[in-house]
This record gives sequence, structure tokens and C-alpha cells, in this order.
Amino acid sequence: MPYDPSDFPPFAVTVDLVVLTVRRHALCALTVRRAEEPHRGRWALPGGFVRVDEDLASAAARELAEETGLRAQDSESRHAGAHLEQLATYGDPHRDPRMRVVSVAHLVLAPDLPAPTAGGDAGSAQWTPVARLLGSTDGGPVDRLAFDHARILADGVERARSKIEYSSLAAAFCPAEFTVGELRRVYEAVWGVALDPRNFHRKVTGTPGFLVPVGGTTTRQGGRPAQLFRAGGATLLNPPMLRPEV
Repeated sequence: MPYDPSDFPPFAVTVDLVVLTVRRHALCALTVRRAEEPHRGRWALPGGFVRVDEDLASAAARELAEETGLRAQDSESRHAGAHLEQLATYGDPHRDPRMRVVSVAHLVLAPDLPAPTAGGDAGSAQWTPVARLLGSTDGGPVDRLAFDHARILADGVERARSKIEYSSLAAAFCPAEFTVGELRRVYEAVWGVALDPRNFHRKVTGTPGFLVPVGGTTTRQGGRPAQLFRAGGATLLNPPMLRPEV
């Protein structure tokens, strides 16, 4: 059959950002309160429409900066421990009431980031515990996200949980130099479980290429001085750090 452009209605492409960090020992996601319709006043993931003259990665970085004042680094640069990767594509015909919109979601992981500053079409921005957005086991309140952002967030959280099993990505939540205890609390926050400190220390220090001692100590977590490490050169963990069964 000959190609007829009228058979294909126009649609838009957006980027949505799942930005995760660990704050006060809890896994938190960056959320913005929508200042415009649709879903005005509802919390949502940061993001927006891709411009005709930009690629997806540039759109993701721009939206993050415009709506929150934060900057993300590409995962290959490894600056400040940040990690940025494409997550998935979402194209349900009814996901946006304005028109047919396809979203390419991105996952950003970073150490304890500063309080965000709202901008663009965001009324306000904040770090929100993931448990409050996706539902917690204690029956606490749930903040309903706009559009299909709860599904996108859930996919991003599961990606992070699974990747820290077999990769060194957990270090992306830590500062440049960190203790084994700080790394353990990252695993506990992301997985939502308590880990045995001695077993964890043995596993991570015994995994080739995971951690490299930097020759110093710190007391910032209280108690006795703890040895400082930095992320090693390994990208894959062998053996992997398997999630405990809950």
C-alpha cells in the first residue's frame, strides 16, 4: 500500500526522569508538583517534551536542570558518582490526555543531592521517600503520581535494585570516598532490608575490583574511625551481591 501521512496522526516525544538518591537512610525520588494542566497540583516525575533540535540525552539533562536546578552527569564520565542511563519507553495511547505522547524514561542515580529548586512548569520540587510514592508495608500514606509515573518510578526502582546485585552501581549513591558502613546503608535503603554488617563487610572487601582503600579513616558516622574506600575499576561483581529474600 502507498504511504499516506494522514494515516499516522501526530504525536510528541517526552523524557521523564527517575532520579534516585539516599537521604537519611531512605531511598528517595525527585518529584515536582505540576503547576499546569493536566494533573495540576499533582506530584510527578521531572520531565517534559523533546525539542525538534535536540537528542534524548540532551532533553533529559535540560529538563532536569530547568525543573529542579540539578545537573546530571553521563554515566561514562563518573563525575561526582552520578549515573545516567535510559530506562524504558512508554507509549500507551491514553497515557496523556492532551495527545498521543511517547515517553523515553531515564534513570539517574547519585549521592545525597541538595534540595532541588523548582523551575520551568514545576510549582515546587522535593525529595520524596519511594515508599510513600509506591506504597509502604506499614500502611502509611501514598502520594499518587500524575500520568503513569508510578509505573515508571516502580520500573526505575526495580532497575536500581537489580543492578546493584551484579554491578558496582551502588557506589554511585556514595560520595567519592566512603566507608563500608555507608555502602551497606545504600544497599539497605535500595533493597529495603537490613543486612548483617560483618557478612556484608566480608563480601564487599573480598570482591575483586569493587573497593579500593584510600589510606584514610573517618568518624563522620560516629563511633570508632572507619576505613575509607573508593569505587574500584570493576563494573561487574563476581560473585554477585544477591538480594535477601523478603
